[in-house]
Amino acid sequence: MDKSYKKNSLSLLGAVAMGTGVMIGAGIFALTGQIAELAGSAFVWVFVLAAIATGFSAYSYVKLANAFPSAGGIAMFLEKAYGRSAATATAGLLMAFSMVINESLVARTFGTYTAQLFGWSDHAFIVPVLGVGLIILAFAINLSGNRYVSFFSVFLALVKVVGIAALAFAGFWAAQSLTPHEMPAPAGVTSVSFLAALALGVLAFKGFTTITNSGSEIVNPHRNVGRAIIWSIVICVIVYVFVALAVGSSLPIDMIVAAKDFALAEAARPTFGDTGRIVTILLAMLATASGLVASVFAVSRMLGMLTDMQLIPHSHFGMPGRIQTHMLVYTVALAAVLTVLFDLSRIAALGAMLYLVMDLAVHFGVLRHLRKRVGANRVILVAAIAFDLIILLGLTVLKLERDPAIVGIATLVIAAVFLFESFYLRPRRNKNPSEQSTGHDHQ
Repeated sequence: MDKSYKKNSLSLLGAVAMGTGVMIGAGIFALTGQIAELAGSAFVWVFVLAAIATGFSAYSYVKLANAFPSAGGIAMFLEKAYGRSAATATAGLLMAFSMVINESLVARTFGTYTAQLFGWSDHAFIVPVLGVGLIILAFAINLSGNRYVSFFSVFLALVKVVGIAALAFAGFWAAQSLTPHEMPAPAGVTSVSFLAALALGVLAFKGFTTITNSGSEIVNPHRNVGRAIIWSIVICVIVYVFVALAVGSSLPIDMIVAAKDFALAEAARPTFGDTGRIVTILLAMLATASGLVASVFAVSRMLGMLTDMQLIPHSHFGMPGRIQTHMLVYTVALAAVLTVLFDLSRIAALGAMLYLVMDLAVHFGVLRHLRKRVGANRVILVAAIAFDLIILLGLTVLKLERDPAIVGIATLVIAAVFLFESFYLRPRRNKNPSEQSTGHDHQ
């Protein structure tokens, strides 16, 4: 194991900040407008139902984390369920890819809000340039080590949660209402589009999984990993619902949809004028920055675990140093490419599809292979699987109608990863990772 994995280097507070940092980093700022476009005036309920679905989903992760806390936790969970197989490696990589996609979502959200602040929104190249700049900053902070990542995450998580909550309550006070504007639903809002909105809502909560990927680094992991997951979800549920209500009471649906990628900033304008808009943009910049730092930290640990488990190949490409550093480089490079190539809507849809497929693999693995070992309830597991299947089906049907290319890309990624892993693992399947010579520098 890479010596960069240091036991007891993350506190419970740091782990909670990591989870909330990733979730609030893009979930509420980037996805509110997209969810309103798909769900219409019922968009507030999307966050409520997504929280319920996330609660069922988190059940498996809490049970697994309490039983098997480790760095790169999801990869270890999958191996416990499916062994050293292509299914394990594929699901693990899908999780990693969905996290990297989320990083590009966060980066473009940062670019979108920052461009609004300086009046650069008319220049199409500015958003990806600013996003890539944030990715480079997150890379530099992660190179400084766990202690700085934890401090950065805790500090900014506190600032943004307090700031966003204060803004939402001030909006309620000024509007003197918690009731969203009653407006006709945007054209194209159907039960299928509502399910697709729910998929984006689930994506807004998926940041809790980053906590499992640092399990062995968290103080008292058998107890605190599960607690950190629960607390991070609870905090985000409260923030998301209050912010959604505040946005709905400030702007009619058509204006939320028109603003879309920067809906929260526009929602502050009617009540607080340009000052409120600027404050919201600054909060968005802080939120996305901390979210990206936390996400890069977690995904690099997960890829490191997959490498140590000999489930994916690795090359130094002439780089010095540890596996951890190499994985940071690969993570931010891929995130930067995605930030340049895809817009927010496509990034969100692709990330949601890959995440839901991986999530199904986790729940089915627990139900089929680990239920008794971890003490999980069959009914809750079946409900989690049902939620994922229905939501994934709704998103897929909608995208087949409106953007079939993204469904093709998701399908191609899943098939390519599975075929590659089947070929790569064939001569290694019956070997123990410790018996294989990798030539990696873990010093």
